[in-house]
Amino acid sequence: MLFAYPQAAKFGRVIPKNKIYEHADARAALKERFVAEVDQITWAYKLAPETINLGGSDAVPEIQVFQVKQRGDTLSEDVLRAMDRAIPFPILFELVSGAKRRTVAAFKRPNEGGKSKWVVSDYFWTDWQEEGAEREALPVALDLPGLYDKILTALMPVSPQQEEDIQARVDRVEAIRAKEKEVARIKAKLAKEKQFNRRVEINKTLRTAQQELAAMQSSVATEV
Repeated sequence: MLFAYPQAAKFGRVIPKNKIYEHADARAALKERFVAEVDQITWAYKLAPETINLGGSDAVPEIQVFQVKQRGDTLSEDVLRAMDRAIPFPILFELVSGAKRRTVAAFKRPNEGGKSKWVVSDYFWTDWQEEGAEREALPVALDLPGLYDKILTALMPVSPQQEEDIQARVDRVEAIRAKEKEVARIKAKLAKEKQFNRRVEINKTLRTAQQELAAMQSSVATEV
């Protein structure tokens, strides 16, 4: 999924990687990942009251769109998280790898204990699309927080439930991912175990975890 951003919101400013290092307090290993994985970072669009005529809030005063040109096929989440830590606004990333593009974002909100810091959720990734693929119009919204909510929801692998806010939706996705990792760990443990009695116990644990995961994945979801 790629979005068609309004021409009036176009910003088009290249961001030096060292500026990200400074603001994100990046250590040597992270700097090396930037050098190895990132070719160029462009502040492509600025979705703000003055550019798209939607009001903001303390949590979502603006939404920034960063185009990140990769050097290869992979980009570490640590690299994206460093950019999110460095920029005090919600960010949508459009990753570019050769002739392919994808949209990536995390739910980002001010820390209640300190408004100068931000809490960043897991990341939500769309599939890769060819560069010339048709883009989708931005969701219709009354304000920037509503727009941010709808964009993130479009990126998530679950449907929204009634009376569920964006934080609850993010929590649900993260819980499913955590359970998926638990199932994978148990499977790996079972594959290594040779003792019959222990395999029986691990199999029982695995079935329980798989049932819990299936229940989480099949929970009734109604469009809001």
